[in-house]
Amino acid sequence: MVPSDRGVELADVAAVPESAVPPELSGLSRQERLDFLRRRMAAVPARGESVANRAPMEGALHTPGKSSAPDSDTAGVLPVPAALADLLPRGGLVRGSVVSVSGATSLLLGLVASVTADGGHVAVIGHPQLGLLAAVEMGAQLERLALIPDPGADPVEIAAVLLDGMDLVVLGLGGASVAPSRARAVVARARSKGSTLVVTDGHWDGAEMRLDARVRGYAGLGKGSQERGCGRLRSLSLAVCARGRSFQPRTTRLDVRSAQGRVEWVNTPDTALPEAGFPEAAEVVGL
Repeated sequence: MVPSDRGVELADVAAVPESAVPPELSGLSRQERLDFLRRRMAAVPARGESVANRAPMEGALHTPGKSSAPDSDTAGVLPVPAALADLLPRGGLVRGSVVSVSGATSLLLGLVASVTADGGHVAVIGHPQLGLLAAVEMGAQLERLALIPDPGADPVEIAAVLLDGMDLVVLGLGGASVAPSRARAVVARARSKGSTLVVTDGHWDGAEMRLDARVRGYAGLGKGSQERGCGRLRSLSLAVCARGRSFQPRTTRLDVRSAQGRVEWVNTPDTALPEAGFPEAAEVVGL
């Protein structure tokens, strides 16, 4: 994939003399022209995509007293499983941000499933054992998912390129740490492209939000002396914690459970959580 130069092109157009600008751009500041042109470009269907499948362009122009953005707080936010929405300040992953995810793989799969099910495109880098079956059971659309299981010596560079064309890029660092100067450059690129970067399995300085999921119990596997470890795993109980620069740490408890061939996310009161045990069993089945 070749990086786009559209940012430079937009800047050039936004900076033309006032006498040469189209009527709909006259009287707007340079930043307002950039925002308008970006929305126009976002409304152009991609190759093989019909106009009907594109989200409608947000308000063409901003006028005093009238907002051009949708009234919903979900504007500029990628969806997450419904049970997680209340945990996050804006109910999802903010576009243009970097999020660190750690702990149970179920959380990562749920994010991938939610974005692709909503029509977004996702790239996953450096996760050769990602549980695609579990993702599909959560609602993931594989035709909107690109996998780069072995990114080579520089996965960060691949992630930076893919930010230009994906709604969500998941980057597995394989235990590595990214230098702060390079992290800042990638963050700036994510912000300019309106794509969200999720980093896992390593250290990324300056992530705007950190999500951690820990297994707190399960249902379906026997716990008695004769049944210990036997049976079919029906649900997994997780404690998910969100931390961010602009909000205090928040924690929620939920179940990831199987229902009629699908995997659902359900909020669970603390008193209903089963006792913790055998978290490794969940990883075996891809949850």
